[in-house]
Parts: sequence; C-alpha cells; structure tokens
Amino acid sequence: MFEIRGERPEDAEDIAELVAACFGPGRFAKSAWRLREGVGPAAGLGFVALEGGALRGSVRFWPVFVGAAPALLLGPLAVRGEDRGRGIGIALMNQGIEAARRGGHRAIVLVGDLPYYARVGFAALPRNSVRFPGPVDPARILGLALEPRALDALAGDVRRK
Repeated sequence: MFEIRGERPEDAEDIAELVAACFGPGRFAKSAWRLREGVGPAAGLGFVALEGGALRGSVRFWPVFVGAAPALLLGPLAVRGEDRGRGIGIALMNQGIEAARRGGHRAIVLVGDLPYYARVGFAALPRNSVRFPGPVDPARILGLALEPRALDALAGDVRRK
C-alpha cells in the first residue's frame, strides 16, 4: 500500500524524473507549464506518494491570479504508468485540496479532463470566463471552490503571482 506525505527537498530529483517520464518534452509548451516558470510552488502544498521507498506519484500547487483574484493552479499531477488506476492521483489531490483549504486558499484551477477531476469536486468553468495564456481548450478549464462561492470571483486571465 502506498503512503502520502509532504514533499521534501530531497524528493526534487525524483519528482523531476517522474514528471519528465509522464509528460515528456512537450510539457514545456503547455500554458500551465509556462505559468510555473520562474515561480516556486505554493509552500506546504507539494505531496508525494511512496511505496516500498519508491516515488509513485506527486502533485504540486502553484500560486496564480485569475483576473484580480488569488487562486492555486494544480499540477502537474504525475503518477507512474504502472501505478495508474490504483487511486494514487486521487489520494494526492485530496491531500493537497484539504491542505489548501486549511491554508486559507479560496479556489483551485487547472486544465484537464473533467471526468477524472470531477471525482475530487472540480467542475467546468463557464466558457471564456477564465482564460489561460496560449492555446487551451476552454472546455478543459476546471475549477474547485474551497469556500462557498469562491468560483464566482474567478474571471479573467490566469497569470503568475
């Protein structure tokens, strides 16, 4: 069985290798990746899944603004190919979402597949209400309110904090 714990500095190299294996070199061209360049992840909101001492998955959250409202950007969520379907990604997200809620964050956004992310509460945002830089399918822009009506305040361009 895997365990989830907070990311530690010594995990950085393993996380980088996992993300490269999961997303390949094309990750650098994605809008969400560009929002992370030059910005550190949100403190205390990086988590890893371990089993038998080996890294099986990781998730990070990044500070962004949506229009004038502060929010978090989820990602990358990475799980080793042979470990997909075991609930690792969902467990990592649940841990991160709860930590973000306890930390006073109001909302989380991401670009992803609704059927998967809806399992932890994400919903599609109104078309063209939230705009990522670069080409992004508006149907894949999702949000999660960490407090009531927090998504109502999200409108505009997503940019680095």
